[in-house]
Amino acid sequence: MEKNSFSTQRLARLGLMTATAMILGYVESLIPFFPGVPGIKLGLPNLVTVWLLWMGTAREALAVSVMRILLTGFLFGNLYSILFSLAGGLLSLGAMAILRKREDFSIYGVSILGGVCHNIGQLLVAVLVVETYRLAWYLPVLLVAGMATGAAIGIVSGIMVRRLAFLWK
Repeated sequence: MEKNSFSTQRLARLGLMTATAMILGYVESLIPFFPGVPGIKLGLPNLVTVWLLWMGTAREALAVSVMRILLTGFLFGNLYSILFSLAGGLLSLGAMAILRKREDFSIYGVSILGGVCHNIGQLLVAVLVVETYRLAWYLPVLLVAGMATGAAIGIVSGIMVRRLAFLWK
């Protein structure tokens, strides 16, 4: 009986995390963030992903990320938005999970790598969809943007880990 109640509690928490990430994605769509570069977003749903990597497991972060991307894509997007988000999200999460296992990287460094890898993943899908490698000229801009947004998400995630750790115990 104890194991089953733990699984139910864990599932409920992951559902709440998925809903939180979806709400953050919606809030992000309301924020007029345009730094002069098309396609750049803050990545607010990644706050949940980074927080789960620190407080939970990489598996939990993967489950929440995939569910958020699929649900948001089916509700508000299309097949291309799902493909772009999955490519960026999975590459980003994989890189962050690997770096998270190392003790010498902080939440800030892991988040910056996540921002950069997310943009690389999306650029790779764009190259495949448009069928031209010429989009690679956009890579330096995306790397800088990924570092900046990754740093911002890392700072806020660090605060969240310190202040909201009690929620995951």
